[in-house]
Amino acid sequence: MPIENQAPTASLWAGGIISGLIIAFLIFDGVTKLIRVAPVVEASSKLGIPPETLPSIGLLLLACTALYSVPKTAILGTVLLTAYLGGAAAIHVRAAAGTFPVVFSVAFGLLTWLGLVLREPRLIKLILFRQW
Repeated sequence: MPIENQAPTASLWAGGIISGLIIAFLIFDGVTKLIRVAPVVEASSKLGIPPETLPSIGLLLLACTALYSVPKTAILGTVLLTAYLGGAAAIHVRAAAGTFPVVFSVAFGLLTWLGLVLREPRLIKLILFRQW
């Protein structure tokens, strides 16, 4: 098998694995907000997020994650997840929660894009060079 055929397959696998891990984490996070797990309610209260808004935030996260997980809507899902994670970073900055939560939110957004770009390499040309 030629080497050039191995790279796309490897990138597809890597993108699928990264995306799968991201999806699993975001589903877990969304469900814990939806069912109001005590540590999540406590952490959100410290950030100034009222507990009664957690189910709505959880549903929003699950909807964005669902869009990300479907190939035909993955780009829209990625854009929406980037906005969601940007909001999370902003809340952590506003609450002076420290460097780690902010970096984690931003890095998670970047990983979301990395998973998508590895699954759909044509996006690199589109994003960087405006070519499809």
